[in-house]
Amino acid sequence: MNLHRTVCTWRLRTRSLELGRRTVVMGVVNVTPDSFSDGGLFLDPDVAVERGMRLLDEGADLLDLGAESTRPGSRAGGDHPAVSAEEEWSRLRPVLEGIRSARPDAVLSVDTYKAATARAALASGAEIINDVSGLMWDAEMAGICAGARCGVVLMHTRNRPEDWKKQAQLPPDDVLELVRAGLAASLEKATGTGIESDAVVLDPGYGFGKKFDENYALLARQDALLSLGRPLLAGLSRKSFLGRTLAAFSGGQSAPVAARETASVAAMVAAILQGASLVRVHEVRPALEAVRIADAVLEADR
Repeated sequence: MNLHRTVCTWRLRTRSLELGRRTVVMGVVNVTPDSFSDGGLFLDPDVAVERGMRLLDEGADLLDLGAESTRPGSRAGGDHPAVSAEEEWSRLRPVLEGIRSARPDAVLSVDTYKAATARAALASGAEIINDVSGLMWDAEMAGICAGARCGVVLMHTRNRPEDWKKQAQLPPDDVLELVRAGLAASLEKATGTGIESDAVVLDPGYGFGKKFDENYALLARQDALLSLGRPLLAGLSRKSFLGRTLAAFSGGQSAPVAARETASVAAMVAAILQGASLVRVHEVRPALEAVRIADAVLEADR
């Protein structure tokens, strides 16, 4: 196999994480009423804090807190319209502050593309901003992250959620080149604005503007993105393309979210073997067990 991940130090706002020697697990806490995976389950701040604490107890290395869904139809007057920065922060603040109070050493990431939300989150102790737009949707975001000297996850998203259903299918090689070019542009914007390269992790953005089979083409070639020189984060947990692949087990219909856990673990392992240093997951314990196996394979191949 002869696959070797980028081994480096990821510099965050007040600390750092070593990446590449073992897979780092990021647990997801969605503080939203409409997330495709668990919308509404953790909208209550106390419940969300409890969820975060459980993921940390199970072994998550860090948490990613999000308060706006980016599912298809979530913007432009769809069934799940975009929320304001004020509303987003009102959902995030009690959860971020609650976890920080209970676990001051916890590494917290905030999933937002809004500079105003990022500014407030960083002032309240967030270490990382996870921007699904790769700094492309809010002109102030890059400057906020540069000024705070925080960790940054730059995700590739093809167009906007309201456009995804209308996009044409791409050939496999075109998917990879589209993602590579998009991530390169985001990385160039980041470093050109003053964000140090060692603060950046790149995310191919599975499911974010990629049609069903395009995700598999990207996953099969993901290691090519290591040529950009930064570690990779893969978020495959519960994605809809996995549910579609499992339709044969669900009466011909896409498997519901609750029935995608095994597929999520399988896709996660594939991503690790294709060079991912971090994985973003909803269920930490099964992910950790699978991570141990994938890391053992990579270690045996050194």
